[in-house]
Amino acid sequence: MSAVIISGKDVSAQARERLKKDVEQMKQRVPGFRPGLVVLQVGDRDDSNLYISMKLKAAAEIGINAKHVRLPKTATEDEVLRNIVKVNEDSSVHGLIVQLPLDSVNPIDTEKVTNAVAPEKDVDGLTSINAGKLSRGDLGDCFIPCTPKGCMELIKQTGVSVVGKNAVVIGRSKIVGAPMYDLLLWNHATVTTCHSKTTDLSAEVGKADILVVGAGKAEVVKGDWVKKGAVVIDCGINHIPDNTKASGKRVVGDVEYSSAKERAGFITPVPGGVGPMTVAMLMENTVESAKRFLQTFSPGKWNIQYNKLNLQKPVPSDIEISRSCPPKPIDKLAREVGLLSDEVEMYGKTKAKVLLSTIKRLESQPDGKYVVVTGITPTPLGEGKSTTTVGLVQALGAHLKLNVFACVRQPSQGPTFGIKGGAAGGGYSQVIPMEEFNLHLTGDIHAITAANNLVAAAIDARMFHETTQSDKALFNRLVPVSGGQRTFSPIQLNRLKKLCIEKEDPATLTDDEINRFVRLDIDPDTITWQRVMDTNDRFLRKITVGQSPTEKGFTRTTQFDITVASEIMAVLALTSSLEDMRQRLAKMVVASSKKGDPITAEDLGVSGALTVLMRDAIKPNLMQTLEGTPVFVHAGPFANIAHGNSSILADKIALKLVGPEGFVVTEAGFGADIGMEKFFNIKCRYSGLRPHVVVLVATVRALKMHGGGPTVTAGLPLPKAYTEEDLELLEKGCSNLRKQIENAKAFGVPVVVAVNAFKTDTGAELDLVCSLAKAAGAFDAVRCSHWAEGGSGAVALGGAVQRAAQAPSHFKFLYDVELPIIDKIRIIAQKIYGADDVELLPEAQHKVELYTKQGFWNLPICMAKTHLSLSHDPEKKGVPTGFILPIRDIRASVGAGFLYPLVGTMSTMPGLPTRPCFYDIDLDPETEQVNGLF
Repeated sequence: MSAVIISGKDVSAQARERLKKDVEQMKQRVPGFRPGLVVLQVGDRDDSNLYISMKLKAAAEIGINAKHVRLPKTATEDEVLRNIVKVNEDSSVHGLIVQLPLDSVNPIDTEKVTNAVAPEKDVDGLTSINAGKLSRGDLGDCFIPCTPKGCMELIKQTGVSVVGKNAVVIGRSKIVGAPMYDLLLWNHATVTTCHSKTTDLSAEVGKADILVVGAGKAEVVKGDWVKKGAVVIDCGINHIPDNTKASGKRVVGDVEYSSAKERAGFITPVPGGVGPMTVAMLMENTVESAKRFLQTFSPGKWNIQYNKLNLQKPVPSDIEISRSCPPKPIDKLAREVGLLSDEVEMYGKTKAKVLLSTIKRLESQPDGKYVVVTGITPTPLGEGKSTTTVGLVQALGAHLKLNVFACVRQPSQGPTFGIKGGAAGGGYSQVIPMEEFNLHLTGDIHAITAANNLVAAAIDARMFHETTQSDKALFNRLVPVSGGQRTFSPIQLNRLKKLCIEKEDPATLTDDEINRFVRLDIDPDTITWQRVMDTNDRFLRKITVGQSPTEKGFTRTTQFDITVASEIMAVLALTSSLEDMRQRLAKMVVASSKKGDPITAEDLGVSGALTVLMRDAIKPNLMQTLEGTPVFVHAGPFANIAHGNSSILADKIALKLVGPEGFVVTEAGFGADIGMEKFFNIKCRYSGLRPHVVVLVATVRALKMHGGGPTVTAGLPLPKAYTEEDLELLEKGCSNLRKQIENAKAFGVPVVVAVNAFKTDTGAELDLVCSLAKAAGAFDAVRCSHWAEGGSGAVALGGAVQRAAQAPSHFKFLYDVELPIIDKIRIIAQKIYGADDVELLPEAQHKVELYTKQGFWNLPICMAKTHLSLSHDPEKKGVPTGFILPIRDIRASVGAGFLYPLVGTMSTMPGLPTRPCFYDIDLDPETEQVNGLF
C-alpha cells in the first residue's frame, strides 16, 4: 500500500491563512501596527532573487510589511554590518533575513554577518544565540530555523506521535540537520544523526520511525532502506538529467521517491513538500516576533528603565544627591527613547549629541503634547522653574509611565563661577551629572564664542584694510590669482548678486563695480557686534582695541559681552535646520555703512566659516534626570536681550521621539511676562509648534514679596515675613499670580499653576494660593514637593498637566508682525505689562525709522526689560499700574529674527561679586570629582 502524501502546499496554505488572521487581530488591537520584515541581499544571484520574490509575495499576502534591501556586489563586510545594525535598531522591523550566499567581490565572514542579526529579529534562527537556545531546549525562547520547523509541522500533520520514536536525521548542516536533531530530541524522540562518514547508512535508515533527509545529494536514500510505515520527510532539492523535460532536467529530492513511497507510511513529495513550508515558517516566525514585540513594548511606548531615588531627610546638597544616583550609560538611554546608533554621537558616558537626521526619519510620526514651564515675577532667588521642569518630567515618566522629554537651556559658565552657581535644577529634581551640565558640556558655548569673535575680528580687519588700501589693491587681495586666473568664491558671488552685478568673471568688472564690491565702508559708530567670552568680567564692559603700533592708530572703543548674549546663540536657538542656520548667520547685521545700508556677516564673507564652526553645536545634547528620564540641553540665549528659550530643534526632535501620547516639557526664562511671551510670539512663530499647556510656577515667598514683603537679597537670610504664616500678605501678593495667569490665557492656552512648596510654607498658605489661582482662571493649581521628593512630589502636577492637555487650546499670537514697530511694542506693554502707554526716547525713535527703512520693521519684538517687575522699575512689585514704559533704544538681531527694544539699561557682561562661587570649587585629585558646585 502506497504512503500517504504529505502536501506542503496544503499545510503551508493553512498556515498562511492562520497567520493572516493573526495579523488582522494585531492590527485591530493596535491600529496602524504591522509586522515588519527586511530581506537583506548582497549581489544579484538569480536563485536568490527567486527565493526573495517568493518571500516578499508570501509576506504581502499575509499582511507583513516586507522590504528588500539589496546591496551591490561591491559591498564590503562593514557596509553589510552597518545595514544590519540599522535594521536591528528599527522598531518597525520584527524580522531580518540575510539572504545567503553573500554574493560579493569582497571577502565577507558569513558567520560574523549572520551573528550580527539581533537574536530577537533572527527569524531564520541562524544566530549562535538562537542555535544555542534550541540545543539547550529553550524552544519557547528562540527562533527555530524555518526548514526544521516546517518539517515538524508536516510530521504533526501525520498524526504520528514523535514521543519515544526512533528518529534519524541525515545531514548535519546548521540550517537543517543540526537544528532538526535538536528539535526532535526536545520533542522526546530518540535521535540519530547520520552523515557522509556514517559507515552503514542503510542500516541506520532502516531503524527510523521518522526519517528526515537533508543530505543535499540526489536520491541518496533508496526506497528499500526505508522502514515499513515510517514517516519520511525529504528536504532535498536536486536536479538530474531528464530528456523528457523541455529543460532537459527534473527536480528530485534526497530520497528515491517512487520506491520509498511503497514502503513509507507518510512521505513528502519534491517539489511541493518541505519547500512551501520553509517560506510559511519564515512568515510564522516573523508574526511570532511581532507578537513578542507587542508583549514587551506598547507601540509608541518606550521600554525605558527608570532610576529609583533613595530619598533622604534632611535633603542633602545638590552635588551629594547628583552623585548618589549614578546615571545610565547615555547610549542605553538613547536606545530606550528610540534613537538609532548612527543618530547619536557620544561625548563620554553621560552625554551625547543627536543628529538632525532624526527629524527626517521620524517626519511621519505625530508630535507629542507640548508644555511650557514659566513663572510669576520672581524674587532674585528664583522660584524653581528648572526644578519644576525636571520634577514634572520625572513624574510624567518614572511615575505616570508616559514618554516624556525635558528641553532646557545650557547654562553659561559665567554665573556658575560667579554668584548664581549651577543651573541643573535642584534637590531630587536635577539633570545629571550636574558638573557636566554646568561645565563645558559638549563645547557648544565655546563654538559660539569662536564664531562670534571671528565676526568681530573680520569687522575690524576689514575696516583696517579698506582704510589702508586702494580699490585695486583690495580687489587683487580679495580675489587673488590662483592657477593663473582670478575667480570669485561662492560667497563673493553672493555679494555681487546683492549689488545687482550680474558678472562672474573678475576681469569684466568696471572700476565703479570694483569700488562697490570691495568697499563695505562700515561706519564705526554703528557697529553693534561685540566680542564675547563665557566668563563674568566687569572690566571688559568697555575697552579700546587697536592700540598696537601695527594697527597704525586705528583704535576704537568697544566692549565684551558674555557669550550667551551673542546673536549667534539666539540663531542657534531659533534655527530649524543646517541650511536655515546658514541663512540666519548670513543675515546677521553687524553695522551700517556710512550711507545707512546694513552690513551683514555675508557681506564680510564670514557666514560660511561661521556655519562650519557651528556644525556640531546645532546638534542637541542628550542628558538625563536623576530618575533616568531623557533631557535635551541645547542653546542658552539671554532672556532679556534675546528670547530666553532652549532650541527649536531640540523641541522638534523630542516631540517626534515621545510620539502622540507623550509630552515634551520646555522652560521659558524669567517670568511669564518675559520668557513665556517670547516663547509664544517668537519661538512658536518660527517653529510652527503649538503649545498645549502652560505650567506657571509660583512660590509663597515670591507672592509675599509682591504683597509688600521686605526686600529679598541673594546670599542673605530670608526676612521673618517669608518664613512665618501671613495669609493677608500672601493674598495681597496673589495679584501678580492673577496677572500672569491672565497673560498666559491671552494666548489661548490652558494654565496649570504649580505651587513650589518650601519647608517654611504652611498648609493654609499653599491652599490659599491654589484656591486663588483657580478663581483667577487657572485650569488647575496644585502644590508640589519635587525638590524634596523628586518625581513622586510632582505626580499631582503631572496628572493636572495630562488633563489640561486634553482641554481645548485656542492658541493665538499676541500681535501681527506686519504691524508697525511701535504698535507691536505698545501691544506687549499694555496687554502683558499693564502699562498705560510707551514712550520712545530719541535713539529709539531713530532706530524705528532706520529699521523701517532697512526693511526690518516686520520682525517680532523681543523686549529687553527687568525680570523683577512687570514694569520697567524692578522696585515695583505686585501689579504696577499707571506707568509709561520708556524705550531707551531698539536694536536688531536680524539673523535671529527679532528686534529688541531696550527698557532701561541692560548689562550684557555680568561682574564677579566680592566672594564668587569659584572660592568653593576644586577638583579632588584622587577621585577627579568636582567639589563646590553647590
